[in-house]
Amino acid sequence: MPAATNKADLLAVTDKDFKKLENVLETVPPEIALKKDADDTSIKDVVGHRAHWIDLFLGWYVDGQAGREVHFPAEGYKWSDLKRYNADLRAKQADLSWTEAREMLTSRHRALTGFIEGETDKALYGGPMKGGNNKWPAGRWAEAAGPSHYRSAAKYVRARLRELA
Repeated sequence: MPAATNKADLLAVTDKDFKKLENVLETVPPEIALKKDADDTSIKDVVGHRAHWIDLFLGWYVDGQAGREVHFPAEGYKWSDLKRYNADLRAKQADLSWTEAREMLTSRHRALTGFIEGETDKALYGGPMKGGNNKWPAGRWAEAAGPSHYRSAAKYVRARLRELA
């Protein structure tokens, strides 16, 4: 699927992929959502992770716009530390319930949608995101944090449900 190149398309794909993820999450019973896989990850963990990455993106954007250093993926971590970062995130979110994870995802989705709605095409796609350290515009970063993550989460959930059936 080609990346969005304007605000309208970004909003459309964000909404479409969130609805698809929500539809599959509606089929997940709480006891299944908490079952760990071979990598010590549950459906609840994946949902919490996706919500958290929206927060990361929004923080990167704000820091870049303010001229502050942008820490990718987060302060104290490099991209090569993602496995450790994700394990640390799972530990921080260990007490999160299935309901709380779902609510957090919905809340962060609304924040992402609000961000996109509040920006112009130029702000989203007029050039590299400030502080991004690459050529991706803010809209592409937003798509990676939202719709791309929604698609991968839905794929994981469907596979996990098949595995547990």
